[in-house]
Amino acid sequence: MITIQKVKKVFSTKSGKVTAVDNINVEINKGEIFGVIGYSGAGKSTLIRMLNGLEVPTSGSVQVAGKEVSKIKGSELRKARQEIGMIFQHFNLLWSRTVRENISFPLEIAGVSRQERQRKVDELIKLVGLEGREEAYPSQLSGGQKQRVGIARALANDPKVLLCDEATSALDPKTTDSILDLLVDINKRLGLTIVLITHEMHVIRKICHRVAVMESGKMVEMGSVLDVFKNPQQSITKTFVSQLSEQEDTLETVQHLLNRYPSGQVIKLTFIGGSAEQPIITNLIRNYELSVNIIQGNISQTQNGSYGTLFIHLDGAEGEIKKGIQYLQQQKVGLEVNIAND
Repeated sequence: MITIQKVKKVFSTKSGKVTAVDNINVEINKGEIFGVIGYSGAGKSTLIRMLNGLEVPTSGSVQVAGKEVSKIKGSELRKARQEIGMIFQHFNLLWSRTVRENISFPLEIAGVSRQERQRKVDELIKLVGLEGREEAYPSQLSGGQKQRVGIARALANDPKVLLCDEATSALDPKTTDSILDLLVDINKRLGLTIVLITHEMHVIRKICHRVAVMESGKMVEMGSVLDVFKNPQQSITKTFVSQLSEQEDTLETVQHLLNRYPSGQVIKLTFIGGSAEQPIITNLIRNYELSVNIIQGNISQTQNGSYGTLFIHLDGAEGEIKKGIQYLQQQKVGLEVNIAND
């Protein structure tokens, strides 16, 4: 659906040339939710703007839905953009138009008949959950409702691709989750390819199938969300993952919790996919003569499956502890064994 090959974007400034995007190569599949995460200045906004021709690469090729948007211009580019919807951080609504009129606007530009516009707008209002707010103006809407209008407007021309530029950054956490749930629903119902950029790992974890991490204009890491959570390679990726995993502290950071245990072993378990949903701890307690204390843990859901960590303390006879550890090793979970008190 989207092919980015050897793309580079250089801006000329008063202080010299700045490379915003540096030799990016990526394939995004049809129906995929693909996330790009990075801090301000990483180049992610420039990259997404090249997907709909708002920026032209200095070199390289950008193909979206079979069209090379990096080469076409004028009416051909405008036609191509009808297949590429976009939603923005600050909504970009027309404040003098109602909800219905905002959603209808791109259909008017495309020359769609009044009757067809009416039908399509009604359909979109229902899709994004804005029934009863059709005649409201943007100033009368909450932030989440404004973004729902932005999503409906972006879908008006039945695009094949939806671009999301920090689409939830201006929203509170509860509203963010509701918008992300809506995007997942749209992805599943319409088979829509979604590309989103963000600096929030929570957004990536909740809805994306794959993620690319950008730093200084480069994609420094890319993979399925579950794989990146399981084994982040780059320091910036580890930082993003740790922001979501503040409860997944190292043993050193929970050492103050371990002073109460005079013996036994502390174990860190890492659960990936189906293993996160198995009654492993219950079976451990039932089948072995062990005292099992759960010290700290966290389980998160991704589009690819569950991911989590759990710190437990095992105490009992040395032989039973060994048997318990052997059982855990057979359960396809990550396992780190440490002595609680040396």
